[in-house]
Amino acid sequence: MVEETELRRRWLGDGDGPGIYRIRGGVPISGEIEPRGNKNAALPMLAAAMLTPEAVEIANVPGIRDVRAMLGLLEGLGARVTPAGDHTWRIEAAGIEDPAPAASLAREIRASFLLAGPLLARTGRAVLPRPGGDRIGIRPLDPHIHALRELGAEVEVLPDRYVMTAPRGLHGADLFLHEASVMGTENAMMAAALATGRTVIRNAASEPHVQELAAMLAAMGAGIEGAGTNTVVVEGRPALAGARVAVGPDHIEVGSLIGLAAATGGELLIRGARPRDHHRMTRIAFGRLGITWEVRGDDILVPAGQSLKVQEGLHGALPKIDDGPWPAFPADLTSIAVVLATQAEGTVLIHEKMFESRLFWIDGLIRMGARIILCDPHRIVVTGPSRLYGATLSSPDIRAGMALVIAALAAEGESVIHNIQQIERGYESLDERLRSLGASIRRE
Repeated sequence: MVEETELRRRWLGDGDGPGIYRIRGGVPISGEIEPRGNKNAALPMLAAAMLTPEAVEIANVPGIRDVRAMLGLLEGLGARVTPAGDHTWRIEAAGIEDPAPAASLAREIRASFLLAGPLLARTGRAVLPRPGGDRIGIRPLDPHIHALRELGAEVEVLPDRYVMTAPRGLHGADLFLHEASVMGTENAMMAAALATGRTVIRNAASEPHVQELAAMLAAMGAGIEGAGTNTVVVEGRPALAGARVAVGPDHIEVGSLIGLAAATGGELLIRGARPRDHHRMTRIAFGRLGITWEVRGDDILVPAGQSLKVQEGLHGALPKIDDGPWPAFPADLTSIAVVLATQAEGTVLIHEKMFESRLFWIDGLIRMGARIILCDPHRIVVTGPSRLYGATLSSPDIRAGMALVIAALAAEGESVIHNIQQIERGYESLDERLRSLGASIRRE
């Protein structure tokens, strides 16, 4: 087994410092770009590779810090992890040496808890620390624990870790999740894939990444139906086989790129964006700010020079942008919508329903010149357009960090963004890819 310090160094580096982005705004971006693979699909798909002793090959995996942490966790568990081409990884988990992942790596990412289902299913035991991830509010693991217990697991909840065993194996069950948790649904699906009998997961999450995991499990031989709806049925198998699969495009990155083009006034062609599958609600929400785009097959063209204007509701009602579980507007795009609202003429209410700490980053936007009233932890009122000016900022999480990058590129003057390792957990080679579109951004 690889020693934990060496494992961390190999996958996350020596910690030379987080770096900053130095950004000069006021220049419209232009060109074309293809989104990277969906981070929130890649992480559970990598975890699912532990369900079989056979080789699993996963293509279009984004080269980001969270993925590197997950790959390190798999290697530490005894899997053979090797590159198999550009953005492609091969995982062979013929044996699992110890179902207790490296704690320092597991605490880096919330997705480390996705190993609970596969480890319980393969070995009957899993020991996981409290996971890391974005600090955007209370994110309880209760749906995971409830589902795993219903499937036959015994779970000891300790202050710093969870000790899970399945002394009599896992068995099918009729589950009802008390919230439509994405990762809770994914853990239940993976555990059920090797459980005895039939599992029904009700109030299941239906996000694109849940659907992609289900497609991977089916490719490995699992019996699974209903992904994309709120009821998923899994027929357990005694064993799963290897498979070759690919991660689909990241719809949150696509939404971020649409926001970038609209905020800076540039024309952007986004290749392979899956507009009909992923962006119908995003089009409605961004449309309330006057943003439009063209659908060209599987691509999205954001035209240059859009005049952003808040679209009032019937009888002049104040419009609202609010998020919710899929297929509602994704919570991960709320931060992008806030920046766009500062550039749109009119007033809009933005209601972040899902996470009670996700709007606390707006003080940076206010320092840049935005006119925003924080009503409570979940709601803000934005009046625009506001002329934004460069400022020194710090990224609190992945999505708010990307929103600050967009604000800086739309602002007058120079901005410096600290804590960019948070942004780079979700966006691969962001500075290089934005420079290819004409953005003045430098990583230091």
